[in-house]
Amino acid sequence: MQIIKKVLSAERNSSLTIYLNAENNEFGEPRPRPFILIIPGGGYGDWSETEAEPAALAYMAAGYQAGILRYTLKDDGGWPHPLEDYEKAMDIVMRGADEWLIDRDHVAVAGFSAGGHLAACAATFAEHKPNAAVLVYPSIVQAECDTCQPGMPAPHEYVDGNTAPCFILAARDDVAVSLANALTMASDLERAGVRFEMHIGSFGSHGFSTTIRNISGEVCPRLTDWVRDSIEWLGEIMGFLTIEGFTKPLFPRYLPADNDEYLSLECSLARVCEQGGEAEELLAPLWELMEKDAEYRAFSFAGWKLALEGYTLRRVMEISRLPKKDMVEIGKKLSRIPNIRKG
Repeated sequence: MQIIKKVLSAERNSSLTIYLNAENNEFGEPRPRPFILIIPGGGYGDWSETEAEPAALAYMAAGYQAGILRYTLKDDGGWPHPLEDYEKAMDIVMRGADEWLIDRDHVAVAGFSAGGHLAACAATFAEHKPNAAVLVYPSIVQAECDTCQPGMPAPHEYVDGNTAPCFILAARDDVAVSLANALTMASDLERAGVRFEMHIGSFGSHGFSTTIRNISGEVCPRLTDWVRDSIEWLGEIMGFLTIEGFTKPLFPRYLPADNDEYLSLECSLARVCEQGGEAEELLAPLWELMEKDAEYRAFSFAGWKLALEGYTLRRVMEISRLPKKDMVEIGKKLSRIPNIRKG
């Protein structure tokens, strides 16, 4: 393992520490890896070291290159310097990506508590927006942010269709940063159609980090695998690293994918039908199946079509039990049809 430290501001004591996996040529030339920037919490008054290196090493074990951002604390100037530190750190990562075997299209952030606030700001309105964000018991709503430093932005207010997908984690009994923060962020992501996954443990309080027993208290057993779960989710969003390179993401970043350049099974049924022509003709096997199905006939075929309009085409096909081979074939043909918004 190689460790590289970059000073962001000597005056404000902010820095970026890069952790690089040792490379070998056992499987050919070393390939660029995904990267994750760890942003520890501490109420913007300190950096929680239990949320720094332990988290970086956990992601490194899964093949990630990692970094730790020690941002400007409030006694050294406070907001907006932490966001400036983040932008500078990401600029360093991007410029050094080739040397450090980092894939620029597979970059994530993971923030804890106040670091979760900074990670959420990165995901919503930063210049160097990550491909995905992991938010662990994050401070999100204005009242919570103001306890750290009055006047800081509430990240959920900036959620829109360009926000990075988020993995959100919290405990029900957290009294330091209330569950309302995670729930509010999830609600706004849902409203904007941005992909997210959320895990709420029944207990675990605040500051459980990676849930390693010697650095955290009692934690709900369903939370103890959250790092592994987040790595799986990141792979679904960004693609998994293999010997042959990165796989394609399992799903588009946004749901439904109605703003993508080409149609797909992840577009809403309504958007595909709106295109008319070849796109609508491709749905003929689906309509035939639905018209023959007794369940659809009982509630009227037209009524079902209307009710399902907001669903993705993939989900409608799954509900209708369309054969997998037909789904794959329709998906291939749709991917060649431009997605043109009507009206």
